[in-house]
Amino acid sequence: MKVIRVGKLRIAISTKGEKGLEDEVSEIFGRTNTITIVDVVNGEVRNVQVLKNPAASFRFGAGPILVKTLIDMNVNVVVSGELGPSVSELIEDHKVSKVIVKPGTPVKEAIKTIEL
Repeated sequence: MKVIRVGKLRIAISTKGEKGLEDEVSEIFGRTNTITIVDVVNGEVRNVQVLKNPAASFRFGAGPILVKTLIDMNVNVVVSGELGPSVSELIEDHKVSKVIVKPGTPVKEAIKTIEL
């Protein structure tokens, strides 16, 4: 699969399950079940990993905790069906790009929309 981009890119997508590129974008971010991490090098998908969201069951602060986790993983782009205002600001503060797509969009289609 080709993604238009030169260099390295690490994309984090809030996802519904554990199907990787075949999964769907979640309608939520902070308490999403899983995060699919896609590494793209010179336009080619090189690695896909699915992680359980460590903050999914937290009563408070799930979004900021997930943002910190993704920043620690050197994510360059966050893709989700929704991002709240506080999470959006945190993402921007860390110079990470954000992309909102329609919930239910297949991951492999969502990453094609990234034009940085």
